[in-house]
Amino acid sequence: LENLQPEIKELAKRLRYEVAVRGKQLGWSEKVARFHFTKNMRRIVTELYIRDNCHPFQATLLVWVQIPMWVCVSLALRNCSVGAVGSAVQEQFSSGGALWFTDLTAPDSTWILPVFLGLVNLLVVEV
Repeated sequence: LENLQPEIKELAKRLRYEVAVRGKQLGWSEKVARFHFTKNMRRIVTELYIRDNCHPFQATLLVWVQIPMWVCVSLALRNCSVGAVGSAVQEQFSSGGALWFTDLTAPDSTWILPVFLGLVNLLVVEV
């Protein structure tokens, strides 16, 4: 999208000139000229998006898939760790950690994992 901005600006300048000339020839009011400019500009930008396959919705598509997935995984892990009291799963979580987090059912008091997970997610979204 950013790479298209110079081309869109140039096309907008040219279209503004063409609409102004055509408006003077046909005696359009400012409102009618603005309407024709907006309509044609929208058509041109849509054609550019199709040509380069870069519709703005595509940039947000990953987020719309990641958010429900993140919620489902978070709820599933929470239910596994604290949902079933006395189960074998909870016993395995309470004794199956590594490094500084030996109990996976206890909150991370150092905040290393939540911060690291947040930074990794930010990196994924930015890349």
